Amino acid sequence: MKGTLVLTWILIIYLSQIAVQSQHYSEILPYDPEPLKVTNLHFYLHETLSGQNPTAVNIAQANITNNSSVPFATLAAVDDILKIGPEDNSEVIGNAQGLGLLLAGNTTTGVMYSDFGFTAGKFNGSSISIFSRNTIIVPGREVAVVGGRGKFRMAKGFALLTTYFVNATAVIIEFNVTVIHY
Repeated sequence: MKGTLVLTWILIIYLSQIAVQSQHYSEILPYDPEPLKVTNLHFYLHETLSGQNPTAVNIAQANITNNSSVPFATLAAVDDILKIGPEDNSEVIGNAQGLGLLLAGNTTTGVMYSDFGFTAGKFNGSSISIFSRNTIIVPGREVAVVGGRGKFRMAKGFALLTTYFVNATAVIIEFNVTVIHY
């Protein structure tokens, strides 16, 4: 037993002196992230609620909504047009596709899940994702930018929304967006 213990200690000491050999090699490099960029965007979202080509359509609704004047628990699919200006003949720069959930309480509130894809200009092929609460009737409101792709990869930021025009058939919303990205 004593001989086995001595042999074990000799083996441990011997093995600790041998350099470990490996076929694989990895080098630890310092983390060097790309510098952050801040981009400010300004555009108008044009939404058509009715007519021949609506861009927002209700796809689900709670049973209690029919008895209420407020569209509580209504889910809408959107494919809105993004333009440079509020005019109908403004240049189209992209579209906003996603879902909007209308809620109600003391104020009309919605939750928006939208991807704002740009199809023209400097950011063609890029998009930002917005997932945020949207207090629809507040004149100036803020929503969160939670991601992006293309030139807006790993984006975060915020958008300030102002309702420019609203009636029974159309809505135009001004967006001032600050995007932080790589």
